[in-house]
Amino acid sequence: MDTREIDNAIGAHGLWKTRLKVAIDTGKLDASPSEIKMNNHCAFGKWLYGSSLTAQDKASKHYLTISELHSQFHKIAAQIAELALAGRKAEAETLLSHKGEFATVSAKLTSALMDWKKSQTPALVK
Repeated sequence: MDTREIDNAIGAHGLWKTRLKVAIDTGKLDASPSEIKMNNHCAFGKWLYGSSLTAQDKASKHYLTISELHSQFHKIAAQIAELALAGRKAEAETLLSHKGEFATVSAKLTSALMDWKKSQTPALVK
């Protein structure tokens, strides 16, 4: 497994907070909520659900956890986008806030990605 994909995912998913904040502020976004909700259209989703991972990778507890969290991430991001585009700023900001559902799911996803990456890195031999 290429752990660079995990690093890229952490960075790319981190950028969504900024994109969603801009959408809340402007009422505009370069993707529709229905596109955002599709968890297999982003670069990480294509890798995660594609053919480059082995069956063993896809059967691991890390993969199963990340797959679920990744779906939740896209669902809440799409919900925030929908609210932002409808001008429902306060509701969108609540979901995006540091104590909101987006932050919770995002933190869990990042933590799970880091755990998966660590599991792929051989321990240093002393």
